[in-house]
Amino acid sequence: MGELVRVPVGIVGASGYGGVQLVRLLQDHPLLELAYIAGDSTVGQDFGTLYPYIAHAVTQRIEAVDVDEIAARAKVVFLSLPNGIACNLAPQLLAQGCQVLDLSADYRFKDLEVYKTWYNTDRSDDETNQQAVYGLPELYRDRIANASLIGCPGCYPTASLLALAPLMKQGLIVPETAIIDAKSGTSGGGRQAKVGMLAAETDSAIAPYGVGGRHRHTPEIEQICGDLAGRDVPIQFTPHLVPMVRGILATVYANLRDPGLVREDLITIYKAFYRNAPWVKILPPGVYPQTKWAAGTNLCYISIEVDPRTDRVIVMSVIDNLLKGQAGQAIQCLNIMQGWDEMLGLPKLAFYP
Repeated sequence: MGELVRVPVGIVGASGYGGVQLVRLLQDHPLLELAYIAGDSTVGQDFGTLYPYIAHAVTQRIEAVDVDEIAARAKVVFLSLPNGIACNLAPQLLAQGCQVLDLSADYRFKDLEVYKTWYNTDRSDDETNQQAVYGLPELYRDRIANASLIGCPGCYPTASLLALAPLMKQGLIVPETAIIDAKSGTSGGGRQAKVGMLAAETDSAIAPYGVGGRHRHTPEIEQICGDLAGRDVPIQFTPHLVPMVRGILATVYANLRDPGLVREDLITIYKAFYRNAPWVKILPPGVYPQTKWAAGTNLCYISIEVDPRTDRVIVMSVIDNLLKGQAGQAIQCLNIMQGWDEMLGLPKLAFYP
């Protein structure tokens, strides 16, 4: 057997929580090799200086963001950057033959006007934007397989859409009645110092934010729900910050079209819908998911319940916001783009408790 040839990978913006997850995951991937770490404010520093826990495994130094050099050394580039920056780099990297996976919101929206409105960013790369595929494999696996540019979903939309997709696609609910109540750990806010993320602020507290349809993930969720339902669908989405480091719990409520549906019917429907989705686990009747089960993995656990008094379905979905909600899902997409098993090199079991 010949020597195993690994695909060289570059990461731009590896100093944040999403970036360091990518660096960590690449260490265990048998067919990917970390070839370039690029940054801005951290140029010249050893990556292990930023994250000493990984210094014995990752010895690279952070280099400048040089598109020509990145393209010369990497066939695949992950962009883990603040919103509004990837859209300047992706067209150049694509022109040099790289596959690009963007972890920001820059390529999640088919309609650039929606992006400009919600992210207050002016841009004109509509031709490049139209090439992008929304990177939720459970819904768009075939498109991802043939794509060169992936707009990786947000963490809240991932948990919410995996819970909602079978209901929307099969027409089982009145779409306008869908309500998403979601809770996330503090790592979703990034690594930069912010008063609202201080331990003294978040400990022993739970806090809603972006209430009243004001959170930026609202139009992203609505876009995919509209795609599934075949028409525009307004969604009520309320996020909350909870005092844990990682994880998301999305609890979805909606009115059933057929009040005669029972829990077991819906569990059967969900299992069929996700029969080819190895990262989604549908739980048995009466078993409700906990974020700790998914922590450190690329898994999504889903539980379904029906309230016959209100004729509502309740779907509970948990993921690790930094893995299935970010870096792990990006590598899952890359596995599909390369024609590999989508579970390759990704963690499948949490350390419990």
